Amino acid sequence: MRAPRIGVVTFPGSLDDRDALRAVETMGGVGVTLWHAVPDLQGVDAVILPGGFSYGDYLRCGAIARFAPVMREVEAFARRGGPVVGICNGFQILCEAGLLPGALIRNRGLRFICREVWLRIETSRSVLTAELEPGETLRVPIKHGEGQWVATPEQLARVEAEGLVVARYSSPTGVVDEAWNPNGSTGSVAALRNERGNVVGLMPHPEHAVDPDVGPTGGQPLFASLLAAAAAGVP
Repeated sequence: MRAPRIGVVTFPGSLDDRDALRAVETMGGVGVTLWHAVPDLQGVDAVILPGGFSYGDYLRCGAIARFAPVMREVEAFARRGGPVVGICNGFQILCEAGLLPGALIRNRGLRFICREVWLRIETSRSVLTAELEPGETLRVPIKHGEGQWVATPEQLARVEAEGLVVARYSSPTGVVDEAWNPNGSTGSVAALRNERGNVVGLMPHPEHAVDPDVGPTGGQPLFASLLAAAAAGVP
């Protein structure tokens, strides 16, 4: 069995694409660079939309990137059940594209935040957490100015009723309250999935948390889950 090939899309303004590729390679996958203007996924087994400031965050974060030619293929891939993960700006793009509910707006404190946080895993029913158990906590960094997830009352009710929250900001021991919510996200939501669990968006950066020499390693089990999900479709 060959190693799963994980495509990482580069948009104008992406800045964590190389980090995502390195994390994929570190965890045993094969990283494949995908260019925003080329509607071709090159036969990859999973797709990552990386962090950064696509198109300078003009209009709204992710609003222009959502119309990039490659996104037609990403959306079709997701509809077929292919694993798609959006990290930070990638999460914003997934919401703009309608692949995930709600929207990401300015942090409640109106300031850019860059620090490590703790996440409590809420479900193993996603391509990013299949190797984890609900209640486990992970330490990963965040770095964003527009990370406050919001939704309509109808969307929020569906998200909670259907268990679409993948992870919430928490204390190291898993306590969820506003004291541990860095950006004011509704329900302390840090990561969401779609109904099938093959599309996941998260504001924290697991690609910066795989190398023990430079920081926390909370990203390792997340990438391990993604690679396992991608490998499931590898002949």
